[in-house]
Amino acid sequence: MRRSVAPGRKGVRRRVQPGFKSPSWDRLVSALALSHPADPMAPAVPLALLALGLGLGLALPGCHYPTHLWCSSQEIAVACQAESRCADLSHPKAAPVQLSLYYESLCPACRGFLAQQLFTTWVLLPTEVMNITLVPYGNAQACLMHEAQNFTTYFPVIFCMESGYSATENLKACLQVYAPQLDAGRITACAQGELGAALMHRNAQLTDALDPPHQYVPWVVINGKHTDELQVQAQSSLLRLVCQLYQ
Repeated sequence: MRRSVAPGRKGVRRRVQPGFKSPSWDRLVSALALSHPADPMAPAVPLALLALGLGLGLALPGCHYPTHLWCSSQEIAVACQAESRCADLSHPKAAPVQLSLYYESLCPACRGFLAQQLFTTWVLLPTEVMNITLVPYGNAQACLMHEAQNFTTYFPVIFCMESGYSATENLKACLQVYAPQLDAGRITACAQGELGAALMHRNAQLTDALDPPHQYVPWVVINGKHTDELQVQAQSSLLRLVCQLYQ
């Protein structure tokens, strides 16, 4: 005996548990609306958030992306009404603190600030918090920076040179420890030749262009300006100062 099939059902039968009713989108939306009946102060739930919470991947007008991409950019999050679910997009990263140090490689106060304050702060902070520009009076360090190019390569070498007994005589040993890929002979030849003189001349021009003009070394410029207060704070606790300035 064949069972009769309801009109329009094409003869497809599904086995379901007793009492179970398949949810529909209309029923879900209606249930959500009824959870706050006639409450004008109840917050509206964006359709995109409801779809995201239910895992439905519902396409919205202007949103042509699957749910797993809704937080991939600010534009997509706006189009898909998912900004409140994208924490990283709602809190953009701050601009790094810009610090420039004008110093002499044989100056005891310069060596102390670079080794005890600047290098320590650089090591402790995430890389995106602070950008450092070094403008040294010293042919060897100027040539080292020219050869290495990358700040993360030459700064540990300069720290090593400034921490030792003689900044110039320590070059070879510091290279062996921190940047063995660099050629000490090339750097020494640069420092003793015309290229070293040209690099020093450029640093001298940068120093002479300071506003206000520098009166001593080390001379610290933070976010494009120098004040006595910034100088004192940088030399007493650079880490605290940078953390205060990084917003």
